[in-house]
Amino acid sequence: MTVELKTEADEPGWEVDPDDEWGVAVIATVGRQLKLRRESVGMRAAEFGAAVGYGEDLVYKIEGGKRIPRQEYLDRADEVLGAGGLIAAAWEDVQKVRYPRKVRALRDMEAKAVEMQLYDPLNIHGLLQTAEYARGLLLMRRPAYAADEVERFTAARVARKAVFERDRVPELSFVLEEWTLRRPLGGRAALRGQLEHLLELGQLRNVELQVMPMDREEHAGLAGGIEVLKFADGSAVGRSSAVANGRPVSEPRHLRILELRYGIIRAQALTPRESTAFIEQLLGET
Repeated sequence: MTVELKTEADEPGWEVDPDDEWGVAVIATVGRQLKLRRESVGMRAAEFGAAVGYGEDLVYKIEGGKRIPRQEYLDRADEVLGAGGLIAAAWEDVQKVRYPRKVRALRDMEAKAVEMQLYDPLNIHGLLQTAEYARGLLLMRRPAYAADEVERFTAARVARKAVFERDRVPELSFVLEEWTLRRPLGGRAALRGQLEHLLELGQLRNVELQVMPMDREEHAGLAGGIEVLKFADGSAVGRSSAVANGRPVSEPRHLRILELRYGIIRAQALTPRESTAFIEQLLGET
């Protein structure tokens, strides 16, 4: 019986970001432990690769800290090497660094926020996206992302949804542009699933969704997206392409501008109840 080996092309691990010092150190340590364990039982890389179902080249890259192993790789390696769960347990460390550094930083801030005000004029906000919709957007990026990058960024975006599952959930306010709800990016099936997901989230007591109709003659959001995150200690951080060149800001004067604009945008948009009815109508037309 011939075992079909998985290679980088059809089952890649994620690339390690060379600028992510912590991530590089963690993945290098995991790779070194895998290599030492393999050598301690006298298995060559090719033999080990055949046993776990991966190509020899990928084995070397993971052991050399060049690729981030997936959970199934660590689980299978644990079984083949008889590690008694020690290798499989490394996934706890790997999953902390498998996402890009910027995504981790954003996720950490979102995990601490008690209130968020979010407006994206170009797409449905990342926190609201289904995996299918997010993948469709990432596949449209030019220059194109590699297949492993698409999957890595999709997984990272989905992981941010943990904000909806916190014990003390934050107050979340979103303003969505009508056109982002109408364009079938990724296909109509993906859009339909996305609209259904929005309706589910809109039922949560801590979530308010508002739609900005295309027929509005006044719009305070033409300068770009807005993000304002507030924390329990009274501090806040905001970001907008129209303020400080898109850099995160915490100065009161900058935050005042962002909150002023966001407040006007909300006032110009449909109410949450009107927005729910509007999304239901769009779903029926999709």
